[in-house]
Amino acid sequence: MPPQTDLLPPSSSAPPPVRKDGDDVVPRIVPVRRTGRWTAAVAVLILLALALNSVIRNEAFEWDVVISYFATASVLRGLWLTLWLTAVVMVLGFALGALLAVLRLSGNPVLQAVSWGYVWLFRSTPILVQLLFWFNIGVLYPQILGVSTVTLLGPVTVAVVGLTLHEAAYAAEVVRGGILSVERGQIEAAQSLGLGPWRRFRRIVLPQAMRSIVPPAGNMLIGTLKGTSIVSIIAVQDLLYSVQLVYHRTYQVIPLLLVATLWYALVTSLLSIGQRYVERYYARGTAGAR
Repeated sequence: MPPQTDLLPPSSSAPPPVRKDGDDVVPRIVPVRRTGRWTAAVAVLILLALALNSVIRNEAFEWDVVISYFATASVLRGLWLTLWLTAVVMVLGFALGALLAVLRLSGNPVLQAVSWGYVWLFRSTPILVQLLFWFNIGVLYPQILGVSTVTLLGPVTVAVVGLTLHEAAYAAEVVRGGILSVERGQIEAAQSLGLGPWRRFRRIVLPQAMRSIVPPAGNMLIGTLKGTSIVSIIAVQDLLYSVQLVYHRTYQVIPLLLVATLWYALVTSLLSIGQRYVERYYARGTAGAR
């Protein structure tokens, strides 16, 4: 009978134990050196520190002027109009967008074509062109319902109409994508229980679709907040136009633009936090909820 051996059979992938003077030697674990990662991190931190130092110490930014104008009455009025305009446009845009999404998903080819045509038209045209078109609509229609178009459609009304119609085209695709994300079997199960169309939509489709609707809707909300700055081109006194009025008088362009930038950054940060909590609410019970 052949003598016993400590070697493992050739078929085994495990290495043979290391022995020295009859005692087992525990191999020393050496961590992987990540020199490149730490070097890159240090380089980025140095660059960020240099950039921050240049911003703080550069007298051309005129931080004292930024602080003095940050909470003035004119700036706060412009901020309030920006927030109001954002809220109104989002509500009206998603209401119209939801209707367009339903028409697109309907079995009527005419309604489908109308919805598709609307989305195509308003997504194909720059928002600035749309605003200027609505601002000059009086050239085509001097009167609407017997009232002068110029009187009926002031700058703020034109901003609401133009931004809402533009927003609805994108909202329609967001809502349509959310509805299509709901499994067909869920709807068929609700139909088998005898639920009507409205109850199916409210109790089955909408709660599940919101998981797909909320993230892009949150991005649209933030985009709309910043996009309202374009209404300054038609003399709507939003946040940007308010600071423009000041620096046209004082010629302190950079610090006044910083005032607007800081307000936009602050509001978008708050909206991002709110979006995160709304996403977590609608993601309850799913693997991605956190």
